[in-house]
Amino acid sequence: MTYLVERILRAYPWFLIAPALLPVVIWGEIIYPYLVPKTLLFYAITFIEVGMFVLLAAYGRTFFWSRLNRWETWIPGALLVLAYVTSAFGMDFYRSFWSLLVRGDGLLMLTCAVASFYLIVLYADRKFFDRLLRTVAVVASFVAFYGIGEWLVGGGRIGSLLGNAAFFAGYLGIAFFATLATAQSLPKIWERIAYVGATVQIIAIVLTATRGTLLALGVAGVVYLAYLTFAGKGAQQIWSASILTALVVFGGLFFVFRNEIAKIPFAPIARIASVSTSETDVASRLFIWKNMIGEIQKSPWIGVGSEHIDVLFNRFYDPTLISEQWFDRSHNAFLDYAAQYGIGGLLLYLALIVAFLTTAVRFARRVSRPVAGIFVLLATTYAVQNFFVFDTISSFWLLFALLAAFISLTSEETPASSSFLKGKHALAWLFALVLLILIIPVTYRPGLAAYDLLQAYKYQLTDVAKEVSYLSHGFALGTYADIEYGYEAYDMYANTQAAKLTGQDSIDAYQATLSIVTANFNRYTYDARTALYLSHILTLAPEGITVDQNLLSSSLERAIRLSPKRYQPWYVLANLSISNGNAYLPLSPERIKGYAAAQDILAKYIALVPKLSTPHFVLAQLLYASGNPAEAVVEATKGKALYVSDLETARRAAVYYETVFDLPNAEFFLEEVVRLDPTNTGAASDLAQIKAYEQSKK
Repeated sequence: MTYLVERILRAYPWFLIAPALLPVVIWGEIIYPYLVPKTLLFYAITFIEVGMFVLLAAYGRTFFWSRLNRWETWIPGALLVLAYVTSAFGMDFYRSFWSLLVRGDGLLMLTCAVASFYLIVLYADRKFFDRLLRTVAVVASFVAFYGIGEWLVGGGRIGSLLGNAAFFAGYLGIAFFATLATAQSLPKIWERIAYVGATVQIIAIVLTATRGTLLALGVAGVVYLAYLTFAGKGAQQIWSASILTALVVFGGLFFVFRNEIAKIPFAPIARIASVSTSETDVASRLFIWKNMIGEIQKSPWIGVGSEHIDVLFNRFYDPTLISEQWFDRSHNAFLDYAAQYGIGGLLLYLALIVAFLTTAVRFARRVSRPVAGIFVLLATTYAVQNFFVFDTISSFWLLFALLAAFISLTSEETPASSSFLKGKHALAWLFALVLLILIIPVTYRPGLAAYDLLQAYKYQLTDVAKEVSYLSHGFALGTYADIEYGYEAYDMYANTQAAKLTGQDSIDAYQATLSIVTANFNRYTYDARTALYLSHILTLAPEGITVDQNLLSSSLERAIRLSPKRYQPWYVLANLSISNGNAYLPLSPERIKGYAAAQDILAKYIALVPKLSTPHFVLAQLLYASGNPAEAVVEATKGKALYVSDLETARRAAVYYETVFDLPNAEFFLEEVVRLDPTNTGAASDLAQIKAYEQSKK
């Protein structure tokens, strides 16, 4: 047994560093291949680390227990405790603990990250610190180099092995400074190689065109230059002041000519130059932040619990002011912490960042002033960029790991054995075995569910029996992927299968989808997305299937109650009234009554969201069909006046104008459809016919 413990001791530091390799982990055989494998593997690694630690402590291995006396080491633990308490009083502790499969950002991830933090604090020495920094430098440089290759091949904003430009940039925004820090302790040749890696990372960040990280690095650069200007010596003060002056001049010129600069066909420059309060993304974020602050004020002390930001978002969602349909983050980590865990959560998150600064002061006195300065810039960059984005496991763990290792080198403690665990060999082995077994429900089964879901996508049209089998098996695993199974099953059925399947295949696909989404509807009573999807699925029932009208009514009621300004449930309600009217003869009192009810529903929604173009065209089409062409023209005119480039609105407008044979307007909106959706051959054909007709009249 002693031999086995020695092997564990040798492997232990490598397991502590292993999460640094997560950015390169990707598995294309499961859905969400960029994030899910990383989070699932992180859980497994952490469980193994904790088991190894308990075994080593039980067998008398010494650790730096006295480091836990520093206030900086209390912050992650306090944050974790607060997160559990607020989530216990929140909307749904189950969801808070597990998060979503694609996000993996709930209490379980926080628990693993905090556990990893303390394991590093208790173990790290100078050798470990250097090894961690070098590993991060190598991995980040490789990921950056891969991202640059991705840009050379395909252009556009790059996500590299993290799958998303903002996630990629956020990770590199931290790793870049770890690379600079490791260069300080390397031999000359390796120091130069490290600086080359850092340069590659900066190039990759620029190519992501992620404005938050670019701004953060700019702020860090200004902080560094300002420090040298006032605290440097001789030539340092001169060149730093000169660069600061040049930056001010350049910034002024950039601002003056930014409208012209925004036309440059290079995304990083164009996106920065286009920043303004009227720009779509910026205006959307400002609206979200403003309303998120309002929601936080409703529950300022305990928040809503982890992973329920989407509930707040749905309450104030407005299609005229928010470009995204569904949000589970405010794109501001500070607001996210306040919303989830209350003011205490926000203060502890800020304290986590401040801990870098206070530790840097001690580090500068006792170890290395240049490395301490680099960590100050790291904390600055992280704070600024997270004002615009949010963490993934790659950046979140890295922040905790670097802080833990950084803290560990700021004083000289004596390692000691644990009086609590030492000698309890049997209990330690039992605990380690339990953790290994828990990897099955925490990592293996969710991974299998993700695999099943991907297979269902593959067979959604070619073999519906297989698709249903994979869906049923994955959902029956009982993992936290259940809510996303509903989202993805809806996507397959509503957007593909309902239109392309016939006969028994159509019925089987419908029933499988309905079963999953209904189960989620009953389980997640606070989720507007599930309620909306269920109502839409019910309206797409194959011919001959009896629809549960009570279920349809309750799903629509919940969807509107939880997200009142979302237009889809209102349209479903209006379509139901139209369908009821269509069951009767044209111009019959019953049909007129059905159409009038639909008009009333649309009028109520227009009053609720008066600046949205789409419902005016829906109402115009309905008025025309009801025999009120003059009123239809009035509504269509309102819709066109409010129109902002949008594919769905353009489609509806084109249909209306083609129906009433208003060819100039039909041509305009068909051109919009073709521009926004070049694959729409039907719209292209109609547009060509209209142009040919108008040409023949000349």
